[in-house]
Amino acid sequence: MQLQKGMQAPDFTLYDTDRNQVTLSSFKGKKVILLFFPMAFTGVCTKELCAIRDGMAIYNNADAVVLGISVDSPFTLAKFKEAEGLNFPLLSDFNKEVSTAYGAIYDSFIGWMKGVSKRAAFLIDANGTIQYAEVLENAGDLPNFDAIQHALAA
Repeated sequence: MQLQKGMQAPDFTLYDTDRNQVTLSSFKGKKVILLFFPMAFTGVCTKELCAIRDGMAIYNNADAVVLGISVDSPFTLAKFKEAEGLNFPLLSDFNKEVSTAYGAIYDSFIGWMKGVSKRAAFLIDANGTIQYAEVLENAGDLPNFDAIQHALAA
């Protein structure tokens, strides 16, 4: 089932780049932006996450937490975060459970990789309800950041 606006966001616990557990429900009372991305160190993913980094004031001013999620290991994500100077947590969905729960996973990616996160964006409100959901089939496309920001302001 595809997650949509108005649905309750599935809770999860993943590890960040410091191997600390991060649980979605621990952010209750705050807005959370989940950004699923296919793979660290790739062109479009770097462009997407650096755009978020460079525009972080927009999300901070809206009292929103940004979390990047991919199936990369915490070790790979730590190197990526350091290399790009990312100023928000990256979470490892190495076991592919969260990407699957959010309908943001490819069965097959570029023909031979199995179980890679799709590029997707979800805005979750302070009560844990999805206010914006976008799952992209084409990994070369970027989420609609204007629509995300409009939903944040609503």
